[in-house]
Amino acid sequence: MTRFRFSFRPAPPQSGALAPADALILLLLAALIYAGVRMTIHAPAVVTGPEITLAPRALPWYALLSVGRMTAAYLLSLLFSVAYAYAAARYHAARRVLMPLLDVLQSVPILSFLPVVLLSLVAVLPQAWAAELAAIVLIFTSQVWNLTFSFYQSLTTLPQELREAAAVFRFRRFLRFRAVELPFAAIPLLWNSVMSWAGGWFFLMASESYRVGTRDFRLPGLGSYLQAAADAGDLRAVGWGIGALVLVIVLLDQLVWRPLLAWADRFKVEMIEGDDPPRSWFRDLLAGSRLLAGISARVVVPLSEHLDGRARAAEPVPSLDRPGRERTPPLLVAAGAVLALVVVYGGVRAVAMLATLSAASWRELMLGLGATFLRVMVALLAALVWTVPLGVAIGTNRRLAAILQPLVQVVASVPATALFPVLLLGLLRLPGGLDIAAIVLMLLGTQWYLLFNVIAGATAIPQDLRATTELLRLGRWDRWRTLVLPALFPYLVTGLITAGGGAWNASIVAEHVVFGERTYMTRGVGAVIAAATNEARYPQLLAGTLLLVVAVVLVNRTFWQRLYRVAEERYRVE
Repeated sequence: MTRFRFSFRPAPPQSGALAPADALILLLLAALIYAGVRMTIHAPAVVTGPEITLAPRALPWYALLSVGRMTAAYLLSLLFSVAYAYAAARYHAARRVLMPLLDVLQSVPILSFLPVVLLSLVAVLPQAWAAELAAIVLIFTSQVWNLTFSFYQSLTTLPQELREAAAVFRFRRFLRFRAVELPFAAIPLLWNSVMSWAGGWFFLMASESYRVGTRDFRLPGLGSYLQAAADAGDLRAVGWGIGALVLVIVLLDQLVWRPLLAWADRFKVEMIEGDDPPRSWFRDLLAGSRLLAGISARVVVPLSEHLDGRARAAEPVPSLDRPGRERTPPLLVAAGAVLALVVVYGGVRAVAMLATLSAASWRELMLGLGATFLRVMVALLAALVWTVPLGVAIGTNRRLAAILQPLVQVVASVPATALFPVLLLGLLRLPGGLDIAAIVLMLLGTQWYLLFNVIAGATAIPQDLRATTELLRLGRWDRWRTLVLPALFPYLVTGLITAGGGAWNASIVAEHVVFGERTYMTRGVGAVIAAATNEARYPQLLAGTLLLVVAVVLVNRTFWQRLYRVAEERYRVE
C-alpha cells in the first residue's frame, strides 16, 4: 500500500563552514573571471550590431530566432542537469564536490559577467558567433539550476519499493534510470522545465539587446525588437512585440507543455487513478495519427526494446543502498585533480587583483551584503505567503489548473524589468521607495521558481492518499498538517533554494536602476556589482561577486542543506 513514511530522526548535523571543496571552487571561479578580464583587452574597440526593423512582418522571423535560442539553451540545460544530478546522487565522493559547486554556480550573478563574457568571446570568435554563444550561455544559466536541483531531489527521495523492484528484476543502471528514476522525476522535471522557459525569457530579452559602450551586441529577436521599440518610443511596436511574445508562450503551452504534463500524469506514485486526469486536445489529436502510430510501432518500440535488451543482462542483484553510496569512477577523480592544478595560476592572479582594493571598498561591500541579505529574506517570505496556497490549488484542482496554468505561464514569462519602470515611478514616492522597489523586483523575478515547484509537489501527491484523508474526514488544517505540507516539503526546499539564488542575482538590476537619464541606487552588494560593471572597475566586480557567492554558499550550508537532509530522510512517498 502506498503511504507516507515519517521517520522523525534528527538529520545529521552539518557544518556551516566552507569546506576545502568550496575553497577550490571559489578559486576556480576567481580564475575564470580573471581570464575573462584579461581576454577583454584584445576585444575590438567598436562592435556594430544588426539593424532591427520595427515592421510587424518581421516578428515571425524574430520569434523563430528567439525560440531557437531558447530551445538550444534548454536542451543543453536538460542534458547537463540529468548527468550532473545523477552523478551527484549516485556517487558519494562526487556528491561532496558537485553539490557545493552547484551551490556556487547557481548563486553567480551572470548579469554582472555578461560584458566580460561577450568581450572575451568576441576576442577569439567572429562577432555573430560570439553574440549567439553568449546569449545561449546566459539563457542556459537561467534554466539549468532549478532543473538540476529538481532531478537531484527526485533521485534522493526515490521510494524504497521502486528501488527494490529494480533490484528484483535485475535492472542495470541504464534500464533502472529509464524505467524507474526518470519516470519518478518526470512531473517535477516538467514543471521546472516550464519555469526554466519562463525565467529564460527574461535573460533572452537582456542578451538580445545588450550593449557595452560603443560595442553593440544586439541580436535579431523579440528582445531586441522590444528594446528598439522602447528606445524609439513606438508604443504600437511595443504592443506588437508583447503580443508576439504572449502568442509564442500560449502556443508553447498548448502544443508542448500541456501535452507533456498530461502524458507525465501516468508516472504518479499512487494506487488508484485520479477522477479527473489532465487532458490535452493536442495530445489527443496526435494519439489518433496513423503516421505517428506507425513510426512508434516500427521505429521507437523496436529501438527501445533493443536498448532494454542489451541493458538487461544477468548480474548480481543490485545493492538496495540509497543513492550516493557507490564508488566514484577513477575518471572523475582524475578530472578533479587536473582541474585543481589548472586553476592554481589563475586563482593566484585573481587574489593579487583583490589585494588592490582599499579597506573602504571592502567595508562598502560588507554593508551592502547585509542590506541585500535582508531584502532577499523579505522577498522569499512574501513569495511563500501566496505561492503555497495558489500552487496547491492549481496542483490539486484540474479544472482550476486548466484556467490558471496558461495564465501563470504568461505572467511568469513577461520580463520583470519590463514592468519595473512603471512600478518605480509609483514606489519612489513612498518612504524607502527604492528599497521597497528592489524587493518588489526581486519578488517579481523569483517568486515563480517557488510557485512552479509547489504546483509540481501538489500534482505529485498520490490520489489514494487524498482519498484516505477524505475517508478519515480530516479537517482542512489536519489535511495540510498530515499530508499536504509533508508532501510539499522536498519541493519547497528546492523552490526556495532556486528562488533564493534568483533573488541574489536579481539584486544586480534591482538595486541599481537606470531610468531615463537618471540612475537610482540603494545600498546593496548588487548595486556595487552593477556600478563596478558599468565603470569597468574589475577588482571591485570580482570582490563583490565572490563575496556574494560566499554568502549564498554559507546560507545553503547552514540552512538549506539541513532541510534537504530532512526532506531526504523523513518525507518520502513509499
